[in-house]
Amino acid sequence: MYLQHENSYEIKEKIDESEIAILPVGAVEAHGPHLPLGTDNLLAERLAEKLAERVNGFVLPTLSYGQVWSLRNFPGSINISNESMIGFLVDIGKSLHNQGFTTFAMVNGHLGNGTALKEAARVLYETCPEMRVFYFFYPGMSKAAEEVRETKSSHNTYFHACEIETSYMLYLAPEYVDMDKAITEAPVIPDSADVTPTPWEEFTETAVLGDARLATKEKGEYIVEIALKNMVNILINSRKV
Repeated sequence: MYLQHENSYEIKEKIDESEIAILPVGAVEAHGPHLPLGTDNLLAERLAEKLAERVNGFVLPTLSYGQVWSLRNFPGSINISNESMIGFLVDIGKSLHNQGFTTFAMVNGHLGNGTALKEAARVLYETCPEMRVFYFFYPGMSKAAEEVRETKSSHNTYFHACEIETSYMLYLAPEYVDMDKAITEAPVIPDSADVTPTPWEEFTETAVLGDARLATKEKGEYIVEIALKNMVNILINSRKV
């Protein structure tokens, strides 16, 4: 169900039946020559749709801009601050609470949004204690990715426009992938990048962190379905009574 497609006369009853609001959160940033700038939005949206089908939730309109400080200087990237995101997410959460939703699940498609989502959830925990708030970023993906990847990751946390993320796109939004333009780049990311602000142009010209040519729909499906199963289990098993 899509909240924006409903009307005000019928929505209250449907909220009472579902009580779960799912917000796709993405970003606009460089993803190499083979993926669009809105890759994180597309992934968050398609993932949120699948999650909503399985838990009878409402998909909210996508929050399409994210914190992309590291890639802000690449052509097409649009960056907003953590402070802006936190305020926006808290306001959305409070409004959902006022409308009768008891569960607010943020489905994140961009790693850089993690800090803002966590901080917003903490504020809502204090201000709307009756509402469950979750911030999901492919839970369980690390182990699953290691099981299917053919190349070593460029970083122990980052995955970007590479074998893994491109596989996600081939499963969830294949119409936006141009595999003829897929490339390989294995940049050396300095250890200092984990402990000091480091714009990505210091170690990559493409924003690709790995071998995108090895991406397949099957790899993406395997990882994404594990993440979806984990999200469903968390939402169902943590219901408040």
